[in-house]
Amino acid sequence: MTLRGSTAMRQMIQLTVVMGLFLMARSGGAAEIPDWRSWRGPRDHGSIETGHYPDQFGAENYQWRTALPGKGCSTPILLQDRIYLTSPTEGKDALLCYDTRGAEKWRTAFGPENAGKHRNGSGSNASPVTDGKAVFVFFKSGTLAAVELDGSVRWTTDLVERFGKDTLFWDHGTSPVLTEKYVIMVRMHQGESWLAAFNKATGEMAWKVARNYTTPVECDHGYATPLVIQHQGLESILVWGAEHLTIHRTTDGQVTWSCGNFNPEGNKLWPAIATPVIVNEMVVVAYGRNDRGIPRLHGVRLTGNGDVTATNHVWQRDDVGTFVPTPIVYKGRVILVRDRGEVASIDPVTGKTVWEGRFPEHRSNYYASPLIAGDKLYAPREDGVVFVANVAGDQFALLAENNMGESVIGSPVPAADRILIRGEKHLFCVGNKKP
Repeated sequence: MTLRGSTAMRQMIQLTVVMGLFLMARSGGAAEIPDWRSWRGPRDHGSIETGHYPDQFGAENYQWRTALPGKGCSTPILLQDRIYLTSPTEGKDALLCYDTRGAEKWRTAFGPENAGKHRNGSGSNASPVTDGKAVFVFFKSGTLAAVELDGSVRWTTDLVERFGKDTLFWDHGTSPVLTEKYVIMVRMHQGESWLAAFNKATGEMAWKVARNYTTPVECDHGYATPLVIQHQGLESILVWGAEHLTIHRTTDGQVTWSCGNFNPEGNKLWPAIATPVIVNEMVVVAYGRNDRGIPRLHGVRLTGNGDVTATNHVWQRDDVGTFVPTPIVYKGRVILVRDRGEVASIDPVTGKTVWEGRFPEHRSNYYASPLIAGDKLYAPREDGVVFVANVAGDQFALLAENNMGESVIGSPVPAADRILIRGEKHLFCVGNKKP
């Protein structure tokens, strides 16, 4: 090697070291923090398989915590070294931004909050979502907005003012989702149900299509969040609710695929709450009322076009399911944390149970959707106890029971080797060691 090449090599090594230190500094000394841009993370799976995450933490055992200005039930999202979450502040809807040490960077307030009516609800139920250029938020009040990463408002519109109030029995829960060009909102309730696309840059409505089905009482109410998918090689939107799965083109909202027959007995009071999960070409749909001992779990193929009701139902279970918590996709399995703390791993191809477990029995239910981070399952109970279990190797082993001292309804979020937990009063960051 020549002297010139040796010098160049040393400079390259020095640059690599400097960049590594810079990335560590951005995340407070840990590995670089991966983005978690929507409430269920990359691929909408609710899981990340790498990392070393904590077992033991609690209301007085955390890396940091910061007080929140009001009660919100949405899940935080993470973009580079910034955390975004929605919350009421001084009676108004707001988006808040924090750094990864818990310091508030800015808050952007909108119009008056429409507070929640359920004990575990709020006007800030819908979680924010980002495309890396702006953060998009929706509130029960009707405010849909795009906010720049510095907190300035790109645009805002009022969907209640434009399209009327929702008639949902409980608080709005559907979060906005993003396609390449649009932010998508869905309303499913008794009355005119629809999905609509708004230009991410301008807020102008690109299209709005009706989505109405005749169902038994309350079965037309939907709280699930759509999924942006590839179907037949095209960017599409999968929508669950009103006893139907539908796939829509992102270009104009038109239906290209549909599947019904999820409630042939005509049971009443079965709203759609848990969001479906997709493993390869199988979508797993939790329906029924697991909270009342009437679970249903369906496996449906996402192949074909048109009405596939007669051909694409592959399997159905009436002995396992979940009503509120959305399932997880983990190493090709579907993991359910059921409403009373039972846990099951399901083979999405056959619908058969791979393993079962459960968290300690208690009168409180599970409303937050669970997370798997580095082979550990995090399951918050509504009273603020967060359970941690090891689920590696197709086994279930309870590791810890952590009391956060306040209600937890939002889903946990992984942040390098730490976990963000949004409580009723605080945002917590928990880790293996004190900073």
